[in-house]
Amino acid sequence: MARGSDAGARTAGDPSDWVTRAADDAIRHAGELKPGQVITCASGASPSGPVHLGNLREFLTVHFVAEEIRRRGLPVRHLHSWDDYDRFRKVPAGIDPSWNEHIGRPLSAVPDPWECHPSWAEHFKEPLQRSLAEMGVEMQEVSQTEMYRAGTYREQILLAVEKRAEIESVLARYRTKKPAADAEPAPEGHESTAEDDGEELAADAGDLARFPYKPYCRQCGRDTTTITAYDDATTDLSYTCSACGFAGVTNLRTQDEGKLVWKVDWPMRWAFEGVDFEPGGVDHASPGSSYTVGKDVVKIYGGRAPSFVGYSFVGAGGQVKMSSSRGGVPTAADALQILEAPVLRWLYVRRAPKQAFTVDFGAEVVRLYDEWDALGKKAADPAKRDAQVLAWERASATASAGTLPTPQVVVPFRLLSSVADVTAGSAELISRIVGEVGHPHTAVADLEPRLGKAMTWMSDYVPESDRTTVRETPDVDRLAALDEDEELWLRNLLDRMPDKLDLDEITTLIYGVPKLGRGLGLDDAPTEEVKADQKRFFRLLYELLVAAERGPRLPTLFVALGAGKVRELLTPVG
Repeated sequence: MARGSDAGARTAGDPSDWVTRAADDAIRHAGELKPGQVITCASGASPSGPVHLGNLREFLTVHFVAEEIRRRGLPVRHLHSWDDYDRFRKVPAGIDPSWNEHIGRPLSAVPDPWECHPSWAEHFKEPLQRSLAEMGVEMQEVSQTEMYRAGTYREQILLAVEKRAEIESVLARYRTKKPAADAEPAPEGHESTAEDDGEELAADAGDLARFPYKPYCRQCGRDTTTITAYDDATTDLSYTCSACGFAGVTNLRTQDEGKLVWKVDWPMRWAFEGVDFEPGGVDHASPGSSYTVGKDVVKIYGGRAPSFVGYSFVGAGGQVKMSSSRGGVPTAADALQILEAPVLRWLYVRRAPKQAFTVDFGAEVVRLYDEWDALGKKAADPAKRDAQVLAWERASATASAGTLPTPQVVVPFRLLSSVADVTAGSAELISRIVGEVGHPHTAVADLEPRLGKAMTWMSDYVPESDRTTVRETPDVDRLAALDEDEELWLRNLLDRMPDKLDLDEITTLIYGVPKLGRGLGLDDAPTEEVKADQKRFFRLLYELLVAAERGPRLPTLFVALGAGKVRELLTPVG
C-alpha cells in the first residue's frame, strides 16, 4: 500500500508541519500492516470536569495525525478512551457539599448534580461530543467503565498481578526521578497522581501496599479500600473499606470490581489496543512520569510504547462567559459560540503541540478572522502553497466529512460585528446593510455561521464599555462651536458623500477630507500635517456620531448608519 503524502510532500521539511512528522512516526511504529490491521492513534480523557481548551488539544492532536494518515490511503482509527472509571476526587465549588459522599466512586457512578445527564461523567462528556461533531472530529469511543466491568481486561489484570514484582521494580527505579522543575502540569483529566500509584506509601510498606490493582468496595462503591491478602492460586483478593467498614473478597478471575493503577493501566492499553501514536501533556515525557515509566511496563505485556508528542498549555483571554455547570473554565462549546469550527481547529493545527498559546475571546478575535480570511485567499493560489496553507487546508476539511461549514458569502468579521454593534439590530438588518456595501447575497443563511457568531461575540463577549451608542439627535452645541478647519472638513465630507455608501469609496473619502483641506487630492500621500489633521477629524466624527473619542472603524460606522443618518448628525444647524 502506498505510503507517500501528497498533503505534506512540499512541507515535510518545514519545522511548523508537525502533523506530517507525527504521522510518519505513527506509520513507522505500525510497521508493515497485516490484513485487517489498522494504525491506531489514541487519545484519552477523564470526564471529571469541563473538558476545557487545554484538554481539547489531546483530541485535536490525535485527530490531525489520523487525518493525515487517512489522506495517505492507509487504514487508521482515532480511538478515544473515556476514563470514566476513574475515581471522583473532589466536589467543585458551587456544588452541593452532600456530593462529598461520592468521593472515591467511579465518575460513571456519581449522580449529575444538574440532573440533566445519567451521571457526572456523562454531564461532561456530552457537551464535548457535540462540539467535536461540529468540528468534524470522528472517533471510536471507548468507556473504561464498560471495558472493566465487562471483564475485558481480566487477563491483563491477572498478568499485572502475577508480574507485580517486576512492575514494582520498574516503578521503584523511576520513583526517585522527579519531573523537571519547568515541566507543566498535565491537563486535568489525563494525568497520573501519587495517590493512583501508591507512591505516598512508605517504601517498606510491603508487597500489598503497592499492588497494581485497586478494588472498588462492593458495599459502598468507593475505592477507599486496603488490600489485606491475596492468594495467587485462587486469585482471591481480600480487602477492607475505610469508608464503610466493609470487609470482603473479590476474585480477579471471575469478578470485575476494580481497575489497574494508572501507570499500569495506560501501558496495558497500549498493548491491548495496539496503539501506534498517543500524545500527552509535556510532563508525561519527563523523568519518572507516566510515559517514561510506561515504556518499560508495556514490555510486560509484550508491547512497546507508541510514538509520542508532548503538548503544552492552552489558555484563554478576553472576557469569557461560561455557564456555571462548566466549572469556570472555557470549553470548546464556549469557543464555538464565536469561532467558526475551521478557525478553532486552525488555532491548534498551525502550531507545534509543544507551543503554548491562548484562545482569545476579546478584541483579538477580529484580527484572528482577518488573518484566517487572508490565508484563505492565499490558499486559492496553488503557487503559494506552503506549511501555512497546509494548516489552513487541514483546518478547513476532513477526509470523511469534507469541507466544514463556512459562509457561502464571506464578509469580514470586523464588518459584521461592527454593524451588529452599531445597529443592535436583527440578522436581517445586518444582512441588508452588508449587502449594500459590496457583499451581495440572497439570504441571511448565506452569511452563516459567521453572522451568528459575530452577533454573539458583540452581545456576550464585548464589554459594555466598549460597545457603541449612536447619538439619537445632533450635538447642537458641538456643531455650533466648530472651528474653521472643522467646518471645512465637514463641508467637504458632506458635499462629496454619496447617498449609497460603498465601503472602499467612503474609506477613501474619510481619510481624504483632511488632504483636501491642505490642497491635496484624495489619492495623494498624506503629509505629517495631514496625519495630524486626520487624528483631529476622526475624533470630531466620533464625538458627533457616537459621543466618544473612539469607536468602530469610521468607514464601517458610516456604512452601518447609512448616509441619511450620518448627514443628520453631521450637518450644522442654521
